[in-house]
Amino acid sequence: MKVLLLEDVKGTGKKGEVVSVSDGYARNFLLPRKMAEPADAQAINAANIKKSAAQHRRFTAGVKARESAQALEGQVVRVKARVGENGKLFGTVSGKEIAAALFEQKGVEVDKKKIAIDPIRALGEYTAKLSLFEGVSATVKVIVEE
Repeated sequence: MKVLLLEDVKGTGKKGEVVSVSDGYARNFLLPRKMAEPADAQAINAANIKKSAAQHRRFTAGVKARESAQALEGQVVRVKARVGENGKLFGTVSGKEIAAALFEQKGVEVDKKKIAIDPIRALGEYTAKLSLFEGVSATVKVIVEE
């Protein structure tokens, strides 16, 4: 029996694949657990539409990330931090503060987890690498000031 897998099934196949399995395995295991559905023309067509829509979303996200990377490359971001009387920072400046400053100053939203920089513990100028998408990155200069 041919079935369209609705989720990954170990030893059988990945989500969205049409596989041929024994009738008993399909009727007694895959279909009751909603892990697969019979592979008729309608189900295959719906799976193909979902797959092409996901590819299109991924492509547009990649294009948007490349545009953002070109806009951000070499830009300067200023981060304000509280400083004690001896010039040391209270705490650290991390990716969270840099992401907030990027959104506020440049209008580009970057996930704080995608910012590669060591925690900043002093005033000065630093370089941060932003990973925006697979293979797409940008480098920005971070200036920490009072």
